[in-house]
Amino acid sequence: MSSKKILIFTTVFLSLIKIHAQDIVKPGIRAGLGLSTISEMHASYKADFYAGAFAQINLTKYYSLQPEINYSRQGSNNVGRNYFDEAAQTDRVEYRDLKMEYLSLGIMNKFTFGPGLQLQVGPSLDILLNDNLVVRKTANDLAVVAGIAYAFPSGITIEARFKKGLFDVLDSDYYYNDRNDYYLFGDYNTNNNFQIGISYTFKVK
Repeated sequence: MSSKKILIFTTVFLSLIKIHAQDIVKPGIRAGLGLSTISEMHASYKADFYAGAFAQINLTKYYSLQPEINYSRQGSNNVGRNYFDEAAQTDRVEYRDLKMEYLSLGIMNKFTFGPGLQLQVGPSLDILLNDNLVVRKTANDLAVVAGIAYAFPSGITIEARFKKGLFDVLDSDYYYNDRNDYYLFGDYNTNNNFQIGISYTFKVK
């Protein structure tokens, strides 16, 4: 085969790969409202935001794999803590807003049904960036994410997800509340996070 034919063949082959890759892999961004709390405690939900980016890898017409990187602010508000005041020699209750900031690395499996309805499910590794917990059990978290979404032809998708942490993130002995059932803490305190927002998938040319 002549050098000219090899060059033409290589150029055409690389062009086909480029066109195919552009059709398969599409980048995107996502953001929205997060409502979070920590399980097995009486507290209020914390409303904050999440934001991130992803690469949608379209493997079939009905299935795509989506690696993601997200920033998420989580925690619980109005957490009651019983403690003994040594100076006053009496039991007291203080209320604190618990805050945690995570960088989440996730891989979502997206199943498409009908024109745009999606089922999304996958794992997430949450790396702790910052928090105001006095005593914690684990810094990072491993979570399972599941949700539904609707994708429009424009590239905009409306998403609703629930992220359930698997690790015990809080040392409940420090926040002990065994004198009043209303403030009772359990021993397995995990992250719960509801996410409602939108994403946009870019049309790569």
